[in-house]
Amino acid sequence: MKLILKLVVFLVVAVVGISFAARNASEVQLNYYFGILTAPLSLVVVGAIALGAVLGVLASLGMVLSQKREMAKLRRSMKLTEKELSNLRALPMKDTH
Repeated sequence: MKLILKLVVFLVVAVVGISFAARNASEVQLNYYFGILTAPLSLVVVGAIALGAVLGVLASLGMVLSQKREMAKLRRSMKLTEKELSNLRALPMKDTH
């Protein structure tokens, strides 16, 4: 069922994208620092969205890596604590009365 739903969503997105590209096929000039590029409007929009997604991933990469590092540190600490607890449970109890 999930596969069919994913396929339907993919097809809807593809049809919307193709119709967007067909309706915005006119050429536009993109002026950037090193020159001028003439490309279809739909390609410029899709390129801008893709560039924004890549920059967003790169911006969050540092935070994700630091969280993974902290998780590994906490897992090591948890294993040490579990081992310590296991050792304490294995010790015989002394009766002082």
